[in-house]
Amino acid sequence: MTDTSMTDTPIEIKQNVASEDDAGKRLDKWLAEWADLSRSRIKALILDGQVRAGGTPAVKPTTKIVEDMLYEITVPAPVAADPQPEDIPLDIVYEDAHLIVVNKPVGLTVHPAVGNWSGTLVNALLYHCGDSLSGIGGVLRPGIVHRIDKNTTGLLVVAKDDKTHQGLSRQFAKHTVERVYVCMTRGAPNPRAGRIETRLARSPHDRKKMGVVKKQDARSIAYMQRMGKEPPGKIAITNYEFIKGYGRMKGASLSTPLVSIIECRLETGRTHQIRVHMAHIACPILGDSTYGKTGAFKTANSEAELILRAGLDGFDRQALHAKTLGFIHPITGEDMSFDSDLPDDMQKLEAALLAL
Repeated sequence: MTDTSMTDTPIEIKQNVASEDDAGKRLDKWLAEWADLSRSRIKALILDGQVRAGGTPAVKPTTKIVEDMLYEITVPAPVAADPQPEDIPLDIVYEDAHLIVVNKPVGLTVHPAVGNWSGTLVNALLYHCGDSLSGIGGVLRPGIVHRIDKNTTGLLVVAKDDKTHQGLSRQFAKHTVERVYVCMTRGAPNPRAGRIETRLARSPHDRKKMGVVKKQDARSIAYMQRMGKEPPGKIAITNYEFIKGYGRMKGASLSTPLVSIIECRLETGRTHQIRVHMAHIACPILGDSTYGKTGAFKTANSEAELILRAGLDGFDRQALHAKTLGFIHPITGEDMSFDSDLPDDMQKLEAALLAL
């Protein structure tokens, strides 16, 4: 009934076909019955996209089992319990006995996770800082107070001791940390400056994507609160401002550029927040394969689009950079503010936009 095999890479594949008696059971509970894995482990694998039903990724632990359906679990290879120090170069903007500010390059994941158990910023920090990082973030996230996406560049602060970690965390929770991002988008926002406030939640169809939750009326929210439930998703707030534009969007007014440079100031720091919010106001970030709707522009053949496409050739990440980071030093009380220039790839892209 269960077919367990090992691939050349140490990944275990567990398979089973549901019987008539299995139909209607919860996915996580049924998998745990025969896969020799705990329900919590099963749930984690489901949310990570490691469980497939009939060849399609299962996204909810509560999904009901379907008779005669083939279910497959991919169990990643075991990894070391603790991340190991690795000699990875760091662009250090500031460092003292309590904290360190780094300028994260593209392609560097902040902390170990499935698919990135090594080669992360944490591995680099362990090598650079030794055992001095704060332990509040846990074994896999020592010193990590906030994070930015793997393919987003820019400034990040890391705590070296628990008191600093707690102090920085309070500032992030109160939304007093200054965080300014620069992005390059298609089109231009209307109005040119504004505030985006939505609720964000994981997509029910793809657990790796976030989405804007449909706005609910006051009556629905009040009812949920009376029932002791929170509205779906988490509040996300982005303040944006148009900086400059390049070219002209085909078929749009003369004042609508093909590409805009936009500055975003975060009040909250939700997963993929700026990327989702820019797409939400019809200004998807250039190079964003997840939220950028790149397929819609592949057939565009105007002169400006051809120039833009050439400029994006080889640019395979979202054009998003964490430019400014400001906070109060938790130990000294000093106002700290740091700025980072656009990375080389975004500077090269901006230079290409001059031809639009």
